[in-house]
Amino acid sequence: MSSPIAGVLQLIALIAALALAYRPLGDYMARVYSSEKHYTPEKWIYKVIGANPAAEMRWPAYLRGVLAFSAVSVLFLYLMQRVQGSLPGSLGFSSIDPDQAFNTAASFVANTNWQSYYGEQAMGHVVQTGGLAVQNFLSAAVGMAVAVALVRGFARSRTGELGNFWADLVRGTVRILVPVSVIGAIVLVACGAIQNFSGIHQVGQFMGGTQEWNGGAVASQEAIKELGTNGGGYFNANSAHPFENPNPLSNLFEIFLILLIPFALTRTFGRMVGSLKQGYAILGAMAVIWIGFVALMMWTEFAHRGPAFEIAGGAMEGKETRFGIAGSSLFAVSTTLTSTGAVNSFHSSYTGFGGGITMLGMQLGEIAPGGVGSGLYGMLIMAIIAVFIAGLMVGRTPEYLGKKIGTRQIKLAACYILVTPALVLGFTAVAMALPTPGDSMTNTGAHGFSEILYAYTSGANNNGSAFAGLNADTQWFNTTIGIAMLLGRFLPMVFVLALAGSLAEQKPVPETAGTLRTDKPLYAGLLVGTILIITGLTYFPALALGPLAEGLAS
Repeated sequence: MSSPIAGVLQLIALIAALALAYRPLGDYMARVYSSEKHYTPEKWIYKVIGANPAAEMRWPAYLRGVLAFSAVSVLFLYLMQRVQGSLPGSLGFSSIDPDQAFNTAASFVANTNWQSYYGEQAMGHVVQTGGLAVQNFLSAAVGMAVAVALVRGFARSRTGELGNFWADLVRGTVRILVPVSVIGAIVLVACGAIQNFSGIHQVGQFMGGTQEWNGGAVASQEAIKELGTNGGGYFNANSAHPFENPNPLSNLFEIFLILLIPFALTRTFGRMVGSLKQGYAILGAMAVIWIGFVALMMWTEFAHRGPAFEIAGGAMEGKETRFGIAGSSLFAVSTTLTSTGAVNSFHSSYTGFGGGITMLGMQLGEIAPGGVGSGLYGMLIMAIIAVFIAGLMVGRTPEYLGKKIGTRQIKLAACYILVTPALVLGFTAVAMALPTPGDSMTNTGAHGFSEILYAYTSGANNNGSAFAGLNADTQWFNTTIGIAMLLGRFLPMVFVLALAGSLAEQKPVPETAGTLRTDKPLYAGLLVGTILIITGLTYFPALALGPLAEGLAS
């Protein structure tokens, strides 16, 4: 069987699995966030943190909860790394340097999971499980909470109340992320992923020297790493490491976990706003972009150019032979179109156009289907922009889900879509202009520029994957990428929650014959076109200097 055919079969199997899970999981999450019942363990948590889960919050209070919780999380994780050398289970590793500790704390709290260190050579069991893995759950739950708050803004009227952040945070963690992660970890262990707390041990003699590995609670961290679209690996090789991703079956299962919640949230959205067709329209736009990117990536990487490619069956450089081009391409597209950032191959070794596809996936805003929570609210922002453009074309006041999209709403949406491009392009320009950051590039020319552009694209869009050629463990990159991650995560949330509050205060507008039907394929097509045009106009000059120039030259 040829590799392209194997790739198509993997894609079909993945789509079938996602389709089977779509309805039950989407409906379940809608019930979780709409329920007024609090389970006993949740009540214990509320009592410990001093929160009243029944108290409704307006958007400023909801935002304060998000920011306060995240700030405490950054501080806690930073301090845990700084005192690692004194903690039990540190495996003899010393405390993390201040700049790297800040970068890692910002990274995991912002759901980015960018890593400028070797996991197996820097982090002990306590930091890995008690710090990083815990934030994998909590940062994902924060994103889901913000998405649900925006959905409530569309669903509610004549009130500014968006629910309770603490209740949404706890429910998302306890009722959704934890149980699914337990099942996922069991499946990964059955596939061969390790799960232990062993120390460092020698595994053999290699080329006159020894090789040592440490164990860890890898399967449990791997499950939430993918399910929560986090992406931080226990080992430096991430999901290319056989301890994390042993075989093609585990590889396909990890891709399934990455896409599971972001796609299912569209049904949750449809259920909560009272129109499943609206959810299907958003799902359709996401699916068209995702499938299109997968097809484009496979075509690019399977293209035979020269004897080496013909012998290997395609561009095999940087790819695991266990997964091949198909499994690697499917993983690369899924991880960069979401905010996961996990990798099972090295994107720097892809063809020029292939590396550009991974970058473009992040630059779309990671909305197809996007990160857990962030993908849905990012897509809804783009839906508002698309409605506004349609309204301009026909001379009508734009409406979406019965809410008028006026000056305030479009200003907030515009601010949202401008934040990450400003961070990406601004930091990239400064890094290229200064003399020192360029020393971290492994390559020169277009590929070297792509290394830096990819790093800031990944950080500001909260993806976390790397082009694998940049030495990012410097004070400059640790600090600036850390700042980009925090601003790229929490500034957009400010605009999302402010938009949710303004929508919730409106009274619904009755549908008329002139109302744009946003539950039809025509609108889904308009939405896809809007996304591609906005992204293209924003990033094309930078892409032309990097991956496009490299691809055309090869």
